[in-house]
Amino acid sequence: QVQLVESGGGLVQPGGSLRLSCVASGSISSIYTMAWYRQAPGNQREFLASTTNSGSRTRYADSVKGRFTISRDSAKNTVDLQMTSLKPEDTAVYYCNAVTYYNGEYLPPFWGQGTQVTVSS
Repeated sequence: QVQLVESGGGLVQPGGSLRLSCVASGSISSIYTMAWYRQAPGNQREFLASTTNSGSRTRYADSVKGRFTISRDSAKNTVDLQMTSLKPEDTAVYYCNAVTYYNGEYLPPFWGQGTQVTVSS
């Protein structure tokens, strides 16, 4: 019911910044929370940050707290991840997800296809 498309990934030097964007389409009104995850080769998918649909609640993983900022633009149906002070260990495929709530039930999350972020000199 929800389609997610990430963009903004690329190559950046250590200490640099990058802004990722996720555009949602489909049953937009059913989205309860949106979040960013990442997955490096051989590793499990890691939670990074989440926000409620209204933006009133945000959560961050300790590994990115103070460096990454999640934000929503409800008018454009987007959720962004502003990344600063990037480190080589931040290299991964970054994914957007959305949890929906419909007819009194939470539904399994939807995922985008991911965007590659590489931090290297």
